[in-house]
Amino acid sequence: MKGRPLSLFSTSSSTAPPMAPLCAGVLLCVLCVWECVGASNPSHVDHGGVSLWSDRLLGEPSVMSLNDRLDPQWYQANNPESCPEGCFCPIQWPTALYCDQRALPSVPADLPGDTQYLFLQRNNISSLPSSVLAEAPALRWLIVDQNQLEGELLEGPALQNHTELRYLYANHNRLTAVPQGLPEGLRQLRLAYNRISSLGADAFQHLQHLTVLLLQGNRLQTVPSDSFTGLLALDLLDLGENRFKAVPAHLPPSLQQLYLSGNNFSELGEGSFAGLDRLKYLRLSRCGLRSPGVPRTAFNVSTLVELDLSYNRLAVTPTVPNSLQYLYLEANEIQEFKVSSFCQDKGPLSYSRMRILRLDGNKMSYSQLPVDWVYCLRVLHNIFI
Repeated sequence: MKGRPLSLFSTSSSTAPPMAPLCAGVLLCVLCVWECVGASNPSHVDHGGVSLWSDRLLGEPSVMSLNDRLDPQWYQANNPESCPEGCFCPIQWPTALYCDQRALPSVPADLPGDTQYLFLQRNNISSLPSSVLAEAPALRWLIVDQNQLEGELLEGPALQNHTELRYLYANHNRLTAVPQGLPEGLRQLRLAYNRISSLGADAFQHLQHLTVLLLQGNRLQTVPSDSFTGLLALDLLDLGENRFKAVPAHLPPSLQQLYLSGNNFSELGEGSFAGLDRLKYLRLSRCGLRSPGVPRTAFNVSTLVELDLSYNRLAVTPTVPNSLQYLYLEANEIQEFKVSSFCQDKGPLSYSRMRILRLDGNKMSYSQLPVDWVYCLRVLHNIFI
């Protein structure tokens, strides 16, 4: 989670502030400072590569771990409620249970019944027993990243009765299949960097409220035509670093962010992204793409705002919609800049909305740009070449 700037204000007053609010303020400042510092350590904030933004108005925790942040005795002394062995129960988040980075072999028993936020990342947990999780029926977040969950041991019966569950993070485990029987209210499912090699026909059938699905770093090669049926609200889908040879078909039309980097696409079809009428952000870096395999209509998506094609083998600037604002083409083999790639029509009202264009690390220099490129890219803020 990204840290926010910390502002400190000094005020003068003849009356000393009450001690309790002062201590609480100091605590929050310390947590904020640690949060900002911790953001620089990927092992603490990976969570599948997409930051988790908590809703402070709902009382959601603003930090993912308390490990090495403050003296554990402080928490124990200031929280009269019982806390499972090996966990922290901070009084400022009374429904949060921090059991991360404790080398735990299993989920702690005797979970408090009002637990809503359960942090179990970076342990040695190999299964999620339904009998243990049943002790926390109000669970909203379950974070089990970087454990040893294997095969299909994360089974639906362990979670299907948790109707309040919204976030399930199981990145960096050894899962071979998508958990079945997940609760319908789930909003985010993060299964990045596991061993999933196939998706069932009804893998996500009942998850109509899911907005984020992370599956990068697995072993997927194909996607059945009905695997994504039911994902009516999906906004972000990451299928990067799998074993796809072509862009998967039958993707949810609701997508606004599609990440496919790190696959091995030798070419793109003319209709690879047809039907994705809401797509704004598309990542295709490190896919081995070559210019002959990228047809002019490959990116014919009028809603597209950002396109990442870096670290491929393109020799010519690809054709993109004039609505595009950010284009990343660094580290390719481009030696020809075509104005028609950005402006298909000519005229005073036909121009590209491009703001940032990266061409550094290619085989051309600024002097090789055609003289009329400034008329097409008239609102460009920065070009790197």
